[in-house]
Amino acid sequence: MGRFILFGFIALPLLEIAMFVVVGRAIGLLPTLGLVILAAVLGGFLLRQQGLGAINRLRTNVNQGTVPGRTMFDATMIGVAAMFLLIPGFISDIVALLLLLPTVRGFLFGQLAKNVTVVETTTSYRRADESYDFRAEPQRTIDLDKDDWRNDG
Repeated sequence: MGRFILFGFIALPLLEIAMFVVVGRAIGLLPTLGLVILAAVLGGFLLRQQGLGAINRLRTNVNQGTVPGRTMFDATMIGVAAMFLLIPGFISDIVALLLLLPTVRGFLFGQLAKNVTVVETTTSYRRADESYDFRAEPQRTIDLDKDDWRNDG
């Protein structure tokens, strides 16, 4: 798996440069730069809109006590899309814009959900009553035999 990631880090910049050259030759320098800027602006707008929506859905799920699996997946994919938007180039922008579309994320989640089993666990916590005085409890003493302890000091 590590080899594929390393290959991706090497191949993506080379593919992005090749795409810049191909698109630049086809439509010219200024339209190419305009497309890159347009993709960044559109991606930033979609990122803001989708990211805020995912955060609101996460809050709602947590407040209702439901497992926010789909919402967490959406938030993760939006974060991955943000990283791809930071990389200048057409391929990374296309991947980022696709990840920002809810239908694409739904398809990816469906494919992932086929292979994953979700196990729900519950936890609870207690908040100590502020009027409770811990110092009022009797002192607890641990009684040890001479063989059960040593003094290193």
